Amino acid sequence: MENIQILDLGGSIVAPDQIDTEFIKDFKKFLVDWLNEDESRKAILIIGGGGAARKYQTAYREVVENPTHDDQDWIGIAATRLNGQLLKGIFSDYCLDEVIINPETEGEFKGRVMIAAGWKPGFSTDYDSVVLAKRFGSKTVLSLSNIAKIYTDDPKKNSNAKPIDKMSWDDYKKLCGNEWTPGKNIPFDPVATKLAAELGLTVIAAAGKDLKNLKKIFQGKEFFGTTIS
Repeated sequence: MENIQILDLGGSIVAPDQIDTEFIKDFKKFLVDWLNEDESRKAILIIGGGGAARKYQTAYREVVENPTHDDQDWIGIAATRLNGQLLKGIFSDYCLDEVIINPETEGEFKGRVMIAAGWKPGFSTDYDSVVLAKRFGSKTVLSLSNIAKIYTDDPKKNSNAKPIDKMSWDDYKKLCGNEWTPGKNIPFDPVATKLAAELGLTVIAAAGKDLKNLKKIFQGKEFFGTTIS
């Protein structure tokens, strides 16, 4: 795998309802061990909003008669920035830049870990991960969430849904659609999908808490997940 790993971390694995400190401890050890194996290695962590984003967006929709997408996005963005500040503190010895808000221009990568959060309305942090991959010359984004594989349909609603090992961007677009909806629970958002396809990126969707499997991905070994390219 590449020396700069782009990790698109779903808030669902860092802060689903409560902050998962045990996972964060294990994840920090995993990533630091990987960094220390080779001084040239770096990692970019883009963090989602998780449970806090969903709760506050839900509260907003319950109170406001005509909720807007922009307002919901800004609420979600605020949650990602709080999660990002948490990760910056946890990786403070390795992360020397401030939390990245604008992935196109901010951050000099002074340390070996870069933390990024939500940018602006109209897309999720998935899009930020694609912009950072483009900026730093990475060909692969690891999309890590509570979903181990992408299915042909929602397995919770359709018992006939089948897991997918590999798929093209065109096939993935048929599953995710073309419109962004705040808080939409899909493996990779439509706006990010469009740019990733244009850039010819590979996205690997896998369960973020399965660190043994994540190690296999890092090592270029056979893993459990879905590859989109």
